[in-house]
Amino acid sequence: RSCPTGVFLLDIKQNELKMKPAFFSKDSCYLPPLRYPALCTLRSNAKPDEYQYIIHGGKTPNNDLSDKIYFMSLVSKSSKKMVLRCIEKDLGGDVPEARYGHTVNVVHSRGKSMSVIFGGRSYTPLAQRTTEKWNSVVDCLPCVFLVDFEFGCCTSYILPELQDGLSFHVSIARDDTIYILGGHSLQNNTRWPNLYKLKVDLPLGSPAVTCTILPGGISVSSAIVTQISDTEFVLVGGYHSDNQKRLVCNTIVLEDSKIEIVERVSPEWTPDIKHCRMWFGCDMGKGSVLLGIPGANKQLISDANYFYILRCKGAEEDKEEELATQICSQTSSEDPGDSTPFEDSEEFCFSAEANSFDLDDADTYNEDDEEDESETGYWITCSA
Repeated sequence: RSCPTGVFLLDIKQNELKMKPAFFSKDSCYLPPLRYPALCTLRSNAKPDEYQYIIHGGKTPNNDLSDKIYFMSLVSKSSKKMVLRCIEKDLGGDVPEARYGHTVNVVHSRGKSMSVIFGGRSYTPLAQRTTEKWNSVVDCLPCVFLVDFEFGCCTSYILPELQDGLSFHVSIARDDTIYILGGHSLQNNTRWPNLYKLKVDLPLGSPAVTCTILPGGISVSSAIVTQISDTEFVLVGGYHSDNQKRLVCNTIVLEDSKIEIVERVSPEWTPDIKHCRMWFGCDMGKGSVLLGIPGANKQLISDANYFYILRCKGAEEDKEEELATQICSQTSSEDPGDSTPFEDSEEFCFSAEANSFDLDDADTYNEDDEEDESETGYWITCSA
């Protein structure tokens, strides 16, 4: 089934994965297909069930980098169609340069909310390019950017504790604090066991940002984090090095402005996952992680991706996770051999609570569910 917008919704029911095309309202802006954008969720203070996706940066199909920021929200849903609205936010002030492999989080302080952008990679500036390395990438400067949602104003902060640029790191936000874990530095080609604590204070005047270096970090990049309780998270996947996957899982506990990271019992990985060269996936909410591996590792269908679901349980339920059986395969036009282990692996762009897209899949006809041909694509209006 074709998807005119290029955005799909993933739904898992009874170990069956389904993909549904998403539709956008007529007042939506154009959202280009992006790889490696930074995403997070902004929840409404008045209505906790309502939230928006914040999307920043990423690579476009032309291999250009984007510095735009988008807000995506749900407009309506039925058993056959879900309509989203995408709005581009104009930025002013210290606008972050176009990048990918970075993170974006939302912090809350003194009744205010702001977005925090950190890390990532960008192309070498035009003035510094040479013929041999025209499109090479470099680490972005280790600046912390605060973005005001209401006014679209950006402010950058240079902190002495942050010396090296990082990308594909892990960031976890809680109230006014963000913890930054791991990451890869291109300049040194290392994955230091970083653990930083960023604290953001939002008084009536100018915001204040402080950074503290904490012990007990982990050397990892491109890992996935899923939340299993209010204070407990699970770290899954990632890479120790360019060619070594990280098969160990960790529990991360955030309590009283403190962070504790301990190793937990890992699932019984299938032989396919153990021996694959690369893997990818994302958090699906409520302790579920969707993992994928290229079909070339199974030597069956070389142009297919095979998906698994990992369900993590909290300490109060069960200290062990279970790896469910393979649930789906999907044809992919990308040659897995063209991908590097960590950076160029495909990634799922959107995550949500497990029941956010819990639609009725009953095959009953409803005239109201018929697709409106006028809303199947983007509208572009040109005027003098």
